[in-house]
Order: sequence, then structure tokens, then C-alpha cells
Amino acid sequence: MLRTALERRGLRILSASRTSRGLEMARQHRPDLIVLDVDSEQSTPEEVFAPFADELQKRHTPLVILGTLRHHSPALGDGQFVDKPYHYGPLIRKIEELLETTGQAYARSA
Repeated sequence: MLRTALERRGLRILSASRTSRGLEMARQHRPDLIVLDVDSEQSTPEEVFAPFADELQKRHTPLVILGTLRHHSPALGDGQFVDKPYHYGPLIRKIEELLETTGQAYARSA
């Protein structure tokens, strides 16, 4: 659902079901923003995030972290944390704001 909503706003979306593939895609395509679901694998949120830390810092790529954490761990860096269950409207607005802040242009739907 999130993918469809963002594509309708003119964003090009790449997705991966595994952390390793997502990191490979981030290195290859250099995205304007990464949305990382830390609940998607049988690992701790910190283990899911760790491989992305260097890549995010090198490229100054904004990060939105989706998950169910009891507290925000410093090991998750400076990403914008969105607690599950989330509502799509505020999440999409957060993504749009981050893209605007970084100067990334995209086509908004009317």
C-alpha cells in the first residue's frame, strides 16, 4: 500500500525483502531516501540497521525507520522513527517533508 501511494505521488520506488538485498540496491542506485522496516527479519532492529549506517552517513541519505520498539536505540542512528502500527497519511507526509528538506524534487499528485 505504501509503495502504491508513493508511486502515485510521482516517486520511483525500489524495494527489497531482505536487508542484504536492500543494502546492495542502496549502494547501486543511491536513493534519495530509504525506508527501513526493522521488524521485517528475524533479527534485532539494530542488526537490521547496522549494515546501512555507513552507507547513510557517506551519502547523507535520509532514513525513515518503521518498527515496534519500546524505546529508540542510539544504535539506530538519526533516522526518523515511525512506530507501528502507523497511519499512511502521516508517514507519507514525513517522507515528502524529508525529500523536500534534502532538495529532492518529485511530482506531486493533484
